Amino acid sequence: MTVRPRVGVAAALVALVAAGCTTEAPDYQSVWSTPGTTTAPPETMPAAPVPIAAFLEKAGVVGQPVVFDKITDLTVSMPTPRGWTPYQGTNLGPGTRMIVKGDTYPTAMLMVFQLDGDFDAREAVTHGDVDAEMSENFTELNSSTTDFNGFPSSMIEGSYDLNGARMHSYNRIVIATGGPVKPGAGGQRYLIQFTVTGYAEKAAEEAPDIETIIKGFTVAVPKR
Repeated sequence: MTVRPRVGVAAALVALVAAGCTTEAPDYQSVWSTPGTTTAPPETMPAAPVPIAAFLEKAGVVGQPVVFDKITDLTVSMPTPRGWTPYQGTNLGPGTRMIVKGDTYPTAMLMVFQLDGDFDAREAVTHGDVDAEMSENFTELNSSTTDFNGFPSSMIEGSYDLNGARMHSYNRIVIATGGPVKPGAGGQRYLIQFTVTGYAEKAAEEAPDIETIIKGFTVAVPKR
C-alpha cells in the first residue's frame, strides 16, 4: 500500500497565518482551524478541546509562515540523515521544509510561523497536543510539557490510523522568542512545528534515523 505524505497541520497553521490562522502525521488538519461547536448544555457535555491554532486565533494572533533558515534572530534546524531527500510536493505550505526516505514514509517536517499579537505562550502550548489526540484511533506513547532549550513547548508521541495503515508520529511545538534587534527591545515570537512520522510496523527499523533527526532538531537564539 502506498500512502502519500500528508501535510495537514501545515495547512491549518498557514490558515491562521493568512486569515487571522491542517499537518503531516498526526493529522493536524486543524492547527489553524476552529473545532465545531455544539448546542448541548455545558453540564451534559464537556467543552471540546481547543487546538493551538484556534487558541491563538481567538487571542487575535496573526501569523506569517517564514523560511526557517532565513531567520536571523533565531536558529531553527533539523538534520538530514543519509538516504533522506527533500520532498517538494505542491501541498506544502510556504516555507515548509519536509524530508522523506523513499517514496512515502518516514518523513520529517519543519514549519516556522512568525507570530504577532499578545498571548500567553505557556498557556498556548497546553493546546499543542490536541490535533494529534484527535487523530483516528490515536494512542499516546509519550508526552511532555517541559521547556525545549528554555522555550515553552509541548511534545506528544503516539500511533494512529491513516488510510488503513498504522502510523507512528512524534510532534513537538515550540514557541520561541528571537534575539532582540537592539538592546532593550523585545524579541519576535515564533511558533515552530516539528513532526516526524513513519509506519508503526517499521518503527524499530527506522529508529536510528528518526532518533538522529529528533536529537538534531534545534531551536536557539544565535550567539552574538
